[in-house]
Amino acid sequence: MRALYIDAAEKAAVRTVEAPQPKTGEVLINVEYVGICGSDLHYFYEGANGEFTVREPLIPGHELSGRVAEDPSGRFEAGQPVTVHPARFGQQQAEYPDSPHLWPGGSYLGSASTWPHTQGAASEQLLVAADMVVPLPDALSVRRAALAEPLAVALHGAGRAGDLTGRKVFVSGAGPIGLLALVAARARGAAVVHVGDVLEGPLDRARAMGADEVINVAEQAVPVSAYDVVLECSGAAPAISTALAAARPAGTVVQVGMVPGQARPVSLAPYISKELTLLGTFRFKDEIHEAVRILADDDAADALLTHEFGLDEAEAAFAAARDAQSSGKVLLRL
Repeated sequence: MRALYIDAAEKAAVRTVEAPQPKTGEVLINVEYVGICGSDLHYFYEGANGEFTVREPLIPGHELSGRVAEDPSGRFEAGQPVTVHPARFGQQQAEYPDSPHLWPGGSYLGSASTWPHTQGAASEQLLVAADMVVPLPDALSVRRAALAEPLAVALHGAGRAGDLTGRKVFVSGAGPIGLLALVAARARGAAVVHVGDVLEGPLDRARAMGADEVINVAEQAVPVSAYDVVLECSGAAPAISTALAAARPAGTVVQVGMVPGQARPVSLAPYISKELTLLGTFRFKDEIHEAVRILADDDAADALLTHEFGLDEAEAAFAAARDAQSSGKVLLRL
């Protein structure tokens, strides 16, 4: 089989390797689509994602969809369309038993956080544990299902804010996660969802995906104390300050976008004076099952799928995904 390997910063190659053989309890998947995530961009352009450095050739990719190639246990039929929960959870913790995504010692597809690295989905075939496989509803195309993992991330972030029924929500940042946060907020019952960004391309996609209002924050101020919930999806320090200002008194801000490991200037005055609830969110627990149901019933997310590239065009795919003005979610097509 062919697989894409990142060897170091801006060094990637497609190689032919032996296809894995599934054992009982494992499923071999013919991968059809892999979405390019921000972490994949960091691995390719910097050779590291935060503190996790590429120390051996790494197959990227944790947003995937495809069809079952082989299942020795017979739980899944050959050809059955599926996606995959990319996490293997670590050791259960008595202090937070219901948050397996936070337990130490786990792994995630396409990640250099483990040694050896956990190889990802940018290969023609992928071997995973059977309990990681998520069957697709008949109404959900394999192509759209590549959005299930990032939508699960957005759903988990939205869930951290509690019940969104009837709420007025502001989504800060209209990249792929921000636009899927729009989908998540709608699915969770938000009455109004506004989306802000500094680029018109992402805002155009937000309009196409049903945002009630879009705000170019480079040209227009975000209303102060106007929103019950703010989902901050950019990770930029100025945007975090804006998010805290935008939340109403006693409102909630969920920091969905990843931030650097270094100190950044953020205005915390609104956090104090308005007694805001500021919450973090990391990956997800089991929301991928909800994600496939939402994607099956709602085709709005198709506007997010802007580019497809073959495996041999990976460098062009990374470049397209890096261009937030012109691209939403970029897919590798295997």
